[in-house]
Amino acid sequence: MNEVFADRVVMGSEDRLAEMFGGSLGEDGIKFSAGNPNAELFPIMQMKKAFNKAIEKSGSQIFEYQTVSGFENLRRRLAQWAGQTADIKAVADNILITQGGQQALDLIGKLLLNAGDEVVVEAPTYVGALSALDQYDPYYYDVAMEDDGINLEQLESVLQAHPNIKLLYTVPDFHNPTGVTLSLNKRKKLVELAEKYDFFILEDTPYRDLRYKGTKLPSIKSFDRHGHVLFVSSFSKILMPGLRVGWVVADKEIIDRLRKLKTSSDLETPGIVLAALDQYMEDNDLRKHIEGMLQTYRSRLDAMLAVLDETMPADVHYTRPEGGFFIWLTLPEIIDAQKLLSEICIPKDRISFVPGKVFYAHRNKKNGMRLNFSGVNEERINVGITKLAKSIRTAIKANEVGALL
Repeated sequence: MNEVFADRVVMGSEDRLAEMFGGSLGEDGIKFSAGNPNAELFPIMQMKKAFNKAIEKSGSQIFEYQTVSGFENLRRRLAQWAGQTADIKAVADNILITQGGQQALDLIGKLLLNAGDEVVVEAPTYVGALSALDQYDPYYYDVAMEDDGINLEQLESVLQAHPNIKLLYTVPDFHNPTGVTLSLNKRKKLVELAEKYDFFILEDTPYRDLRYKGTKLPSIKSFDRHGHVLFVSSFSKILMPGLRVGWVVADKEIIDRLRKLKTSSDLETPGIVLAALDQYMEDNDLRKHIEGMLQTYRSRLDAMLAVLDETMPADVHYTRPEGGFFIWLTLPEIIDAQKLLSEICIPKDRISFVPGKVFYAHRNKKNGMRLNFSGVNEERINVGITKLAKSIRTAIKANEVGALL
């Protein structure tokens, strides 16, 4: 029946997002696989008041069709927020509000990519971005990650060898999946490379306000002088993911084109949600809400790093992020993380993580894993990581013995 469907549906092998989760853990299971914020930190009462107040203000009009770009007043707030938190100079016309950051990625892929167009991605990179861009059948070039972000020497070699590269996708702040943050010098250099080789940078940064230690850095977009950077963020990690509100900051010409694509996709992000969000930001201090979350997440990050330090074998390496939601583990190359997950960790340990293969454009690495700490309390982090370390040690020993036979 495949001949009935469009190429974009059948060309891509497995659904990358579906590959992330591999079984039921039961009620007592410990899930390090999710990328969720802590639901206990959601400002439910304040948001309930904001919805009620927005409806009282606008009446039935709030349930009518609204604008494709999103409420102008909210876009003005987001332009101010981008200036305050990311050093970006923007006005309302530089903002498009989307159905979460994921729609923003999809619209940008739809805007820029024809089949076979060349895209640079970090290795590893965010699986949701690969899932969005896969639909447009690009050719990916992987560039390795270092402790301070993407390897720029390797990147420039790729750019020199392939002058038609159109887009680079990056998560510069508390990278998903590695937790690494792109250094200040590399941020500046990336913009210089974009200008020199004439490609777009898609800066996807939903975690940048979730810094628990260290010094905050300006966005890549803040160094952009010629419209090469498209900045994407959302409220999913800093407020509530169920609102499904993201936004793009870009030059007006780009925003206008993205708006036309959004019109054909869904007409608009629901007005009632945007009106309530605007009301929430008017009545509440979003900065203070974020600051209130940091202590919880900092404590969980520290707890996970501490138990990793205590329990992991010396030949297992892991990142030490300063914010965000994730830690990346690199196992010895003889270990297949997917096999470890499906054969030991889920059925026996009742713990889950995301195996590294799904984060690579060509699915060519199998010995990494992403661990989430934001959605798990300290006690369960200690129990789960201790189990994981024991199973990793067992797997390493078994593989070493097998290799000698």
